[in-house]
Amino acid sequence: MTNLDKFWKAIMIVKANVELTVNGDITSQEDFNNNIIWTTGTTVQNGDTATTTTTNPHSEITWTAVKAEMDKL
Repeated sequence: MTNLDKFWKAIMIVKANVELTVNGDITSQEDFNNNIIWTTGTTVQNGDTATTTTTNPHSEITWTAVKAEMDKL
């Protein structure tokens, strides 16, 4: 299982059904803070458009929590 596979499984364990996009691999706090685009909603204008942010809107999803779950896999 690749590190990225572990990351995705860990995210779903910490909070199921969260929507995000990852740019690159997530192997550190720095990656977690800088390489994730979080989906916060959608806007319907000429089709569905995602509303996103680079600031994590989920207080329960932290690098510490995700890394702990990754280490278990």
